[in-house]
Amino acid sequence: MANVTFSSPVMAKDITVYAVAGDRGTLVAVAKEHKIPLPFDCQDGECGSCLCEIKHLGDVKNAIALTEKEKELLKQLGKITKEEIENAEVNDMPPRYRLACQYFVRNEDIVVCFEGDQTLPAKGPHITHAASRFKGGTEINTVADFLGYAVKVEEDAAVHYEELAAAMETCGNHRVATLFRQLGGFSRRHLAEAKAKAGTLDPTKSVPPDYAWPNHVTPERASIWAADSTLSRIDALKAALQGEKRGYEFYCAVAATSKTPEVVTLAKEFVKEEADHVKVLEAWVTREEWDVKHAMA
Repeated sequence: MANVTFSSPVMAKDITVYAVAGDRGTLVAVAKEHKIPLPFDCQDGECGSCLCEIKHLGDVKNAIALTEKEKELLKQLGKITKEEIENAEVNDMPPRYRLACQYFVRNEDIVVCFEGDQTLPAKGPHITHAASRFKGGTEINTVADFLGYAVKVEEDAAVHYEELAAAMETCGNHRVATLFRQLGGFSRRHLAEAKAKAGTLDPTKSVPPDYAWPNHVTPERASIWAADSTLSRIDALKAALQGEKRGYEFYCAVAATSKTPEVVTLAKEFVKEEADHVKVLEAWVTREEWDVKHAMA
């Protein structure tokens, strides 16, 4: 057994739980089991939302094998040093910061410190005031209609990212193709979440036609210039960010204009989720700009 203490300013007090060492359970799984508000999104080491600091209470730290995926994301977040990487590769020694979804509980007592999603800034994304006051377009007043729109938004985004990935592979831009496939995977997860919210309702019966959208396409479809064969990774991220911001503004408008309380409540849930997606992409853009700047220095 291992004592795992969770500590965070978002919690009223530290909470210590018992975890079975070696059962292949990650820190995210332990947190979910004990209802600890540890943030997480992809649960696959892709987004960095479950970043945490691990403090070992014993004198001896158990050896670890840091995966390339976790190592790369910690580098992008600026949470691992060259010395820590070398120590992890040569001596299998754990770094100070880890991704909770990649950390498997060992037979040692630890303190897990987290401050919330480190990929997200404290403030919500900036949008024009018009988004919350928008009175035009299609007013959505039934839950079935709203979920039909939501499913269409996420499905179109996933298909579009997958098409862009294929186009980038064809022209040999493998780095951006990998990024678009990753973004398509995120959209597939969001699509599954939208369908799960539908429950017994069939959202496919209320799928809006193309002409229902202001530009005849759903808001999260990335900009047309995202198909440029010479696209850089940072430009691809910015194209994706534009689409996510349009999705965020769309749900803001629904929440502001619908006359049905149930639709407003659902729309506000999607507003929060889209705000998270926007902030993650903004963090990726910032990190990529930093990497490009220092690579040229």
